[in-house]
Amino acid sequence: MTEQQGEHQPSHEGIDQLGLRHDPDDEAAHDEEPVRRAPVSRRGKRRRGPFGCLIALVVVGLIAAGLALLGVKGIDWVKDQFGEGEDYSGPGTGEVSIIVESGDTATDIGRTLKDADVVASVEAFTKAASARADEAARIQPGSYTLKQKMKASDALTVLIDPKNRVQNRVTIPEGLRVVDIVALLSKNTDFNKRQFNRALAKPAALGLPAYAKGNPEGYLFPATYEFGPKAKPVEMLRAMVDRWRQAADDAGLEESAQALGYTPHEIMTVAALVEAEGRGKDMPKIARVIYNRLENPGTAGTIGRLEIDATVNYALGRNLGVGITTEDIDSVAGSPYNTRRQTGLPPGPIEAPGDDAIRAALKPAEGDWYYYVTVDLKTGETKFASTYDEFLRYKAEFREYCATSDAC
Repeated sequence: MTEQQGEHQPSHEGIDQLGLRHDPDDEAAHDEEPVRRAPVSRRGKRRRGPFGCLIALVVVGLIAAGLALLGVKGIDWVKDQFGEGEDYSGPGTGEVSIIVESGDTATDIGRTLKDADVVASVEAFTKAASARADEAARIQPGSYTLKQKMKASDALTVLIDPKNRVQNRVTIPEGLRVVDIVALLSKNTDFNKRQFNRALAKPAALGLPAYAKGNPEGYLFPATYEFGPKAKPVEMLRAMVDRWRQAADDAGLEESAQALGYTPHEIMTVAALVEAEGRGKDMPKIARVIYNRLENPGTAGTIGRLEIDATVNYALGRNLGVGITTEDIDSVAGSPYNTRRQTGLPPGPIEAPGDDAIRAALKPAEGDWYYYVTVDLKTGETKFASTYDEFLRYKAEFREYCATSDAC
């Protein structure tokens, strides 16, 4: 429709610009005041009055405000979804740390990279990951250090190499006291002993079992841990308690302890003593010696005491493997941990037992042994005795070994 056709022109049928039909010869019609109607637009609709225009302006304003509220992120999201996948040319500058969470998809990782300005768009990264799908599927959760404004394919190359994961790897061996574990953690992380000890002073945050009574000794499980760069001391320690919980559940600690007639805490104490005294195949036998002495005091020449040297060292606050003297024993005679002077179990674990020691404490070997002597320090050969006389023979064998060996 042309512009002229869109306008209301007077017709030969007597319709004027106001839309009134009249007879041009009717003089009366010319004298009457014409009746005015609201103007009509070119499309035949009535034009809005001032109030309608105001509503339109308000609507437009709200739309504009909504767009402003969406801001740059909203625009970026639209670009990521429907854009052309802008990509940096690389190689990038500076350093930035990003974290890949467990379960992240390529799109999730792309968004993390985009937010940190590592890649120019999510689509650029997902395209690179799709082209190398087998490799991208092997990206491991963890922290990574990348540059900003990298080419998406270069960023992917960094992420697929597990060597580029930023982590604090700490191995806690079996048989360490809490004080030793704290020293190891402080040596291998960015936190000092004081910070770890402050975390230990709030045991409720560590997830310790109620029967530990707030004491973490024996419940920081020995294993290899990988801590992210943002992990705090309380999170590291809680991870160790969580790992203990897993080991305890796997071994059936609570149920098996009840069947043996002991509390879970007592079993953990026995396990710690087993860890301190033996290794490997001898652990179940050592556990049996401990139970025999606890349950049958005075039998086979014993006097109802466990007489484990490691407990004396624990009472002295020193390395558990140090040789002890009579003076050492007497100096901590009143300590409940000194099993050379006190009967029964000590109040709790003296170190962190591993899986083997916990299993040995729950499933001791069958036997009537009350003594054991390691007769070869290099091989670890240990002999078990049921009587005191047999024990004395093994002690003599050990002295003879020491006379000809530099291991003593």
